[in-house]
Amino acid sequence: MAEMPPFEQLIRMEIVYRVPGMADTAVRNDIPYTAPGGEALTMDVYQPSGSCSAWGWPVVLMVHGGPVPMLGAKNMGVFTSYGRLLAASGFVAVIFNHRFLAPERLSDAGADVEAAARYVRDHAADLSIDGKRLGIWAFSGGGPLLSLALRERGLGARAVVAYYAALDLQEKPPGASAALSDDVRRDFSPVHHVKAGAGKTPPILVARAGLDHPFLNASIDRFVHEALAVNASLDLMNHPDGRHGFDILDDDARSREIIARTLEFLRLRLATA
Repeated sequence: MAEMPPFEQLIRMEIVYRVPGMADTAVRNDIPYTAPGGEALTMDVYQPSGSCSAWGWPVVLMVHGGPVPMLGAKNMGVFTSYGRLLAASGFVAVIFNHRFLAPERLSDAGADVEAAARYVRDHAADLSIDGKRLGIWAFSGGGPLLSLALRERGLGARAVVAYYAALDLQEKPPGASAALSDDVRRDFSPVHHVKAGAGKTPPILVARAGLDHPFLNASIDRFVHEALAVNASLDLMNHPDGRHGFDILDDDARSREIIARTLEFLRLRLATA
C-alpha cells in the first residue's frame, strides 16, 4: 500500500472526481450558525449557479471527521472541492466546523450538527434551499454523528451517506478512550439506531475502503449486517483497493465511480416529492 502523504499536503488535497461547472459555483463563507458558550461556530454554503425551482435547492450537510485538535476542518481541500462538486451538481452544500476536538467532546459535536441542521431550515429562504430535502454525509470519525439522523425523531434527513466512517462505537478497540461512557457509545453508534429503527430509517449509502483499518471496517460490516437484518434501504459501495480517504488518495476508476454513484443516490433521494 502506498504511503500516506504528509499532513500538510493531505489537508490541501482535493477529490479525484470532477464535473463541469465546479469553477462557477458561489460560496458564502463563515456564516455563524451557533455560539455555544459565546464562541461562534461557522459554516460555508456552496450554492449552484442559476435559478432554483420554486421549492429551492436540495441541501446536503457535510460532516467532517474527528476527533481533530482544532477548528477549521471545513477549509480542507477535500471539503472545499466537495462543496463545489455538490453545487455544480444541483445541491446546496453546507460545510461547517463542529466541536469534535477530543473524544469527550463527541456530545458537543452532536449538538453542533443539530444546530447546523436547524439553522439551514430556519434560513431556508435566505439560502435558497428546500429544508424538507435534506441529506447528511459524514466521513471517517464523523460517522458516529450520523446517529442523529438515524434516531427516532432525528434530523428529518431524507438521505444518509457514510464514507469510510466509524459506525459502531460499542465494541471498543484496544486503548479506547475512557472519556466515553457505555451510554454515550451506544447513543452515538449508528448500528444501534439502524437496528432500533427496524427498517424505518432513511435510505443509506455506505462507501467502504478495502484497505482501511480492520477495526473501522469491522464497524462498517456490523452496520451493514444489522441494516440488512431489518430490511433497511442500503446501498453498499466497496473499493477493494481503496485506502481511508480513497476519494482524495486513490485517483482511479473505482473512486470516481463511487463518488458519481453517491451523487446519483442523493439526486434520487432528494428529488422533489
